Amino acid sequence: MKRFRWSIFIYSVLFVVVLFMALNDYSPIWIIVVTVVAGLIAFVTQFYYPAALDKRVDRVESFLRSQQMNPALYIQYVLANRLEDEAKTIMEQLMSKYKRATAQAPFKAAYGLYRKDMAAVQEAVPYIRYPDYRAYYETALLLEDGKSAQAREHLESIKKRWMRSALLAEMERKSGNSVTAVKHARDAVYFSRGVQRYVLHKEYERTLPQAVERVS
Repeated sequence: MKRFRWSIFIYSVLFVVVLFMALNDYSPIWIIVVTVVAGLIAFVTQFYYPAALDKRVDRVESFLRSQQMNPALYIQYVLANRLEDEAKTIMEQLMSKYKRATAQAPFKAAYGLYRKDMAAVQEAVPYIRYPDYRAYYETALLLEDGKSAQAREHLESIKKRWMRSALLAEMERKSGNSVTAVKHARDAVYFSRGVQRYVLHKEYERTLPQAVERVS
C-alpha cells in the first residue's frame, strides 16, 4: 500500500510539473526531458532499487508481494516462501509466456532445484545464457551427486561472490561443518542485494538460522 501511495504521489507531482510547464510556454523539448528524467527516477526508486540494490529484506518482501502481475519476479517470492500451489501456477504462466528454451531455462532450473528435481535442473542448464548462473547450477548438480571436490573446483569460475559463498555454505552444511557453513552463509547474504538477498535470507531462516539472526 505504501508503494502504491508513493507511486500516486510521484505521478501526481509529474503531472502538475508538466501541466505548469505547458501552460507557461516552456519548450516541448524541456517538457520531454523533464518527463523522461522523472520517469527514470520513478523506475529506479519503485522497481530497480528494491529488485537489485535494497538490503532491507522487509522492503524487498513488500516489493515482491506487489508483483503478482509480474510472474518473472513473483516466482522468487513464491519459491522463497515455499508456496507449493502458487509455485505450480506461476510456473505454468511463465512457460506459457516465454516460449524460447533460453528464456525458460532459468525458471526451470530454479524450480527444479526448489523441488530437488535434479533431472529438470540438468535439462535446463545448457540453455542458461549467463555463465555465472549456468556454473552455479552445474556446481549444485555436482554437489547433489556427492562430488564435493569437483564442485569446489567448478565454483571457482563463478565471479559473483554471493553465489560462491552460497555454494560453499551448502557444501559445508552437507558435510556437517555448521560453523563454517554459517560463516559462508553470512558472506552470501552480505554480498547479495535486492531479490537475491531476500531469497537467501528466507532459505537460511530454515537451514542456517544463525546466519541471519543479525542480518536485515
